Parts: sequence; C-alpha cells; structure tokens
Amino acid sequence: MIGFARASDVSEQKLQINFKNCLRPTFSPEHGVLLVLLGSVVTGSALAQAWNYCTTLAFICAFFALQAEHPLVVQIKQRSTWKPRFLIWSGIYGTVAIAIAIWLWFQSPVLVWIYALALIAFIADVVAVLQKKHKSILNELVTFAGICLSTPLAYAATTHSLCVEVIAIWLLNTLFFGSAIFSIKLRRKKTSSPILGVTYHVIASTIVAGFYLLGWLNIFTALAFVVALIKFAVAVGLRSWYCKARFQYIAIFETRFALIYVAIAAISVLPAHLPVVS
Repeated sequence: MIGFARASDVSEQKLQINFKNCLRPTFSPEHGVLLVLLGSVVTGSALAQAWNYCTTLAFICAFFALQAEHPLVVQIKQRSTWKPRFLIWSGIYGTVAIAIAIWLWFQSPVLVWIYALALIAFIADVVAVLQKKHKSILNELVTFAGICLSTPLAYAATTHSLCVEVIAIWLLNTLFFGSAIFSIKLRRKKTSSPILGVTYHVIASTIVAGFYLLGWLNIFTALAFVVALIKFAVAVGLRSWYCKARFQYIAIFETRFALIYVAIAAISVLPAHLPVVS
C-alpha cells in the first residue's frame, strides 16, 4: 500500500510538472524574423500613407501567425514524441491569428488573395520540414516571402485595396531579406563560396531593375536594394571576421543594414509633402 501511495504521489507530481510546462508560452527564438515582420509592415503602411486600427490588427495577426508556426514546426520535427505544449500554444496563437484574419477579411475582401499565398507558403514549409529540408535555400526564401506578405497585408487592411506597387515592394522586401541567407551561409564550410551569393544578388538586382523599368517601383525605392549589395560586399570583403565573429555580432551587423534598408524603402514611398491636417 505504501509503495502504491508513493507511486501515486510521483505520478501526480509529474502531472503537475507537465501541466505547468504546458502553461509556459512558446516564442520563436529567431528574433531576426521579427525584424523582417516589422520592416514589412512599416513599408506596407508607408505605401498606404496611413496607419489605422486595421493596420494594427494586421500587424497583430501576422505576429501571432508567425508565433503559431514555430511550435508546430518543432512538433513536426519531433513527431516521434508527443509535445502537448507545442500543439496547445500553436493552437492558441493560430486561433487568434485566424480570428483577426477573418475579421479583416470582412472589412477588406481583397485580403483573400494574400491569405491564399500565406497558406501556400505554410504548406511548403511543412512539406520541407517533413522532408528534412527546412533549412534549404529554397524553403528559406519561401519563408521570407511568406513573412514579407505582411507588406500587402498591412496595405490592403489599411486601404481595402491592392496595387501593382505593393506587390513589387513585397517582392523587393523578399529579395532584400532573402539576401541574408547567402551572407550567413558564408560562415559554413559547405557553402562558404561566395559564388552562389553573387549569382543571387545579380539575379535579384535584375528583377528590381525590371520593376523600375516597368514603373512598378520608383527609382529611390529600387535603389534601396543597393543596401543588400553593400552588405554582401562587406561580408565577402571582411570574410575572415564575418566567419569567425560571434553570432551576436553578425546579428547586429545584419540588423543595422536591415534598418537602413527599411528606412530608405519606407521614406521613398511617402509623398513629397505630408498632408496638412486642418
């Protein structure tokens, strides 16, 4: 009887510990994606030339959607064991994101196209995780494209419409933030050659130039991509430092260039003269 009582106490304590662990929120450890999210929302709202409660809700929606993705991906990676905490918080974050998304959709039906693209990006990410290709270049580019959908999300939620320019800025943001993939890979032996990064930046520059020639981007917005070229050139030129430095210094390096890019891109789409409030 004593042994049974002790076993019962131990089981109860484990249950309490597991319950407390489930109550502990999960947060994405990749802080860089939050900068991508913020930069995307800022450029989208700058193009809309307004920030209202719908813009704020769009930002919150994107934030919770991003937080919902992390625990779900971790659970899929560790699918051999059941992790209730990851599923619970993925469900909580996802429910909040979906609820806000539905409300915004009623306000701006055009958002259905953005939701469709976001769903495609999410499915592609899940498939990549299942195939153990989560960190592949293609999937990381798709992930950045998915996060950068916050640009047209913020614009459409604010203006209740879409335009060619916001689609071009979405792709511009994707190309810029995606460039970090190739500078970071310089730190790994298998991908330390800059050839792949040079190829990417040449193709990306051609695409951005095409957007300008088509009239989808103004010259100053298009030139914001030069920040990515300078960043990659510095990373290659100082490769010895870049490859050996602690990651926190690399994060600061990437963050500074990202902030410069976002500032240029956002300011470039603002009107020459702000409207006078009477």
